Amino acid sequence: MDFRLTEDQHALRRGVRELLDRRFDRDALRAAVDAGGLDRELWRELGAAGFFALRLPEEEGGVGLGLPEAVLLFEEAGRALLPGPLVSTHVAAGAVPGAAEGEVVVTEAAEGLVPWLDAADVVLGDAAGAVPVRSVDPLTPLHRVQGRAEADPVSVLLTAAEQVGSAERTTGMAVAYAREREQFGQAIGAFQAVKHLCAGMLVRAELARAAVRAASVTAAPAEVAGAKLLADEAATGNARDCLQVFGGMGFTWEADVHLHLKRAWVRAELRLPAARAEELVAAHL
Repeated sequence: MDFRLTEDQHALRRGVRELLDRRFDRDALRAAVDAGGLDRELWRELGAAGFFALRLPEEEGGVGLGLPEAVLLFEEAGRALLPGPLVSTHVAAGAVPGAAEGEVVVTEAAEGLVPWLDAADVVLGDAAGAVPVRSVDPLTPLHRVQGRAEADPVSVLLTAAEQVGSAERTTGMAVAYAREREQFGQAIGAFQAVKHLCAGMLVRAELARAAVRAASVTAAPAEVAGAKLLADEAATGNARDCLQVFGGMGFTWEADVHLHLKRAWVRAELRLPAARAEELVAAHL
């Protein structure tokens, strides 16, 4: 099976990246951290671009593409640290009026947590008695609920795709910093220890990417679970190693590395946490 992207898929990914670079750059990310809340204008712009309606049939007003293409979109969203219940709104686009157009924000109660509850127009699942909890990620407000409904495999896979995008971004950040930061008269990227860190980050990101894209073709639950495990490991592990490359600078609020690590931690728990994913993979084996 050929997993290389087609020209149309390359164009799709390029278009989404250009949109997010223009509409949600670093300044917008930092403004979102400071302001909190959900940018409804951005949400509608994503809807107009087909982000939520990507997998809907054309006769229903959608783009008519499939899960492999959706994975590409969510990799780019993870790369940009785009906030909001993107996965829930995308998955609900065919069932909840207004979700496909970005006019309605949809969240879900899964794994005992509900992200963006106060900002959502529609909540899937039982959010009765939801209690706000402090989230480690400043761009993912959370509520806790009593029930522990499981997320569907598509939602799990798209969350894994976001993790892959974040892992790719932190790899690029580490490499760029290693090239420009000098110590003892040379770029720190010349030191073997830093090279090993960056190489390990690349391996984790590419392995997770391959697993996620393969699972998007088969949609097999065990492969989705395995992809989520690898993607969570890549996102959290790469953010940690990126911190090491940045050194003390990486631990400051001004650097963006900590935002990737915090979001990766939250995503890892929101859908199919590691313990249950491991059980699914083990049962399949």
